[in-house]
Amino acid sequence: MFDYQTMRALSAISRTGSFDKAAQHLGVTASAISQRIKTLEDRLGTVLIKRGNPCVPTAAGRRLVQHADDVALLEHAVARDLGHGPHDDIGATTIRLAVNADSLATWFVTAMAAVDDGLLYDVVVDDQDYSADWLARGEVVAAVSGEPRAIQGCDVQGLGALRYTATASPSFAAQWFPDGVTIDALSRAPCMVFNTKDGLQREWVKRVTGADVVMPTHWLPSTQAFVDGAVAGLGWGVNPEPLMQGHVTAGRLVTLQPQTMLDVPLYWHVSRLAAPALAGLTAAVVQTAARCLRPLHPA
Repeated sequence: MFDYQTMRALSAISRTGSFDKAAQHLGVTASAISQRIKTLEDRLGTVLIKRGNPCVPTAAGRRLVQHADDVALLEHAVARDLGHGPHDDIGATTIRLAVNADSLATWFVTAMAAVDDGLLYDVVVDDQDYSADWLARGEVVAAVSGEPRAIQGCDVQGLGALRYTATASPSFAAQWFPDGVTIDALSRAPCMVFNTKDGLQREWVKRVTGADVVMPTHWLPSTQAFVDGAVAGLGWGVNPEPLMQGHVTAGRLVTLQPQTMLDVPLYWHVSRLAAPALAGLTAAVVQTAARCLRPLHPA
């Protein structure tokens, strides 16, 4: 059996990156936090926290943090079932989710805000092709992912498709694509890519040209930077339609190839252990996605 005061201390250090901040969060002294962690490390015979700035959990520490979070979520659900309201003084419970950046920028925050159950959110951002891996490793309790198959120990349901269009500023399009979107133009025109996991630009180019074109690239790991970069004329990029439509309507952006769009399917994965406690969030996610995303095409 674990001492859950110590487990909560471990979780607090993981989230705040500091023994001092964890102590403030839990209302105890930093020396008490340090002693709890040292006692647990001695008992388990392994280091749980890498001391530094910030302090970060080891692999064993991350596993225990997730266990502590699972227990806290179950306790939260029990308290709710016993009649405690979401804002009663029973202690805040933090849940960790994995969400792709474009969902976070377009619709997922609305879903989180619609849930009044007293939960706090710790959101990990990763590409939709990789976000389910966090759930498979047991590091989050739910994820928005492009993976349609259920992860072991989890339930999955379809949410809808986020549509992407390729856009650029009018001056950029006139300079780099005077004869339209051609292989030669794409090989010279700077494009914007989120990170090495982002394959949307390459997929769009293949659909347009049928070729795998080597393109000069700006690396911009920010959804908002993609929008700002396109409007400023820094480069062209494939962006979520909800973020670009207003700019297109206002004439600040043009759609490079209106007939070529990418619909990226998204799915909600949730741990079966956590599913009852997350029923409210799941309902909000599904309802918000139904309003904001396009229907999934049948397989």
